[in-house]
Amino acid sequence: MNDRPRILVVDDEPQLTRVLRTGLTSRGYDVRAAADGLSGFETFSDWHPDLVITDLAMPNVDGLELCRRLRAISQVPIIVLSAKGEERTKVEALDLGADDFVTKPFGIDELLARVRASLRRSSAQTKTEPAPTILDSGDFHIDLESRKVTVRSSEVHLTPKEFDLLVYFMKHAGKVLTHRTLLAAIWGGDYVEQDQYLRVFVGNLRKKLEKEVSGQNYIVTEPWVGYRFVPESGATPS
Repeated sequence: MNDRPRILVVDDEPQLTRVLRTGLTSRGYDVRAAADGLSGFETFSDWHPDLVITDLAMPNVDGLELCRRLRAISQVPIIVLSAKGEERTKVEALDLGADDFVTKPFGIDELLARVRASLRRSSAQTKTEPAPTILDSGDFHIDLESRKVTVRSSEVHLTPKEFDLLVYFMKHAGKVLTHRTLLAAIWGGDYVEQDQYLRVFVGNLRKKLEKEVSGQNYIVTEPWVGYRFVPESGATPS
């Protein structure tokens, strides 16, 4: 029985596909490839991979449409590959349900780190355990019932919206969250264009959370896209 994690690579560049297949296979993954979104969706339906890596610019069905189709039937982790200058398309892919992105050109080690993080999050989400009342990760401990937050054992006092924002970050730690996703989750659909709300609250949250750890950046800015939350001091986002 083959219990290796299955990864589907969807890209119309044969050379890149070969590199990804070789790099992922050598790390113990079971890999299949497709040259466009249409064949990628067909392969997904037949093979049921654990993770999808897809380019955005492809013939027939592009990466955006593939994300849309996959999200209609599955919560499989999706990592998109994007060229520099494709920020708007990258954001759209994330808003459609992609979990992460890697900008070309990239090193295989960076991609592997993204793959491991996405698979870890997916595995945790599929466990059929009761909804937790405690969130505990890295430097952070949050009691959802008492709404008490401690960072490195020091209590931090947050406003209700700051608390809601931090909880959302904690529940999606390591994942790229677009401005629209955060605004819709915390303030509602009427606020998805109000980036200034987010900038103010993220700025306030950073000051309070990072007060105890000089130079630490728990909330990492992804330029033109959104934010990624890294709960461990001294850690680099991956």
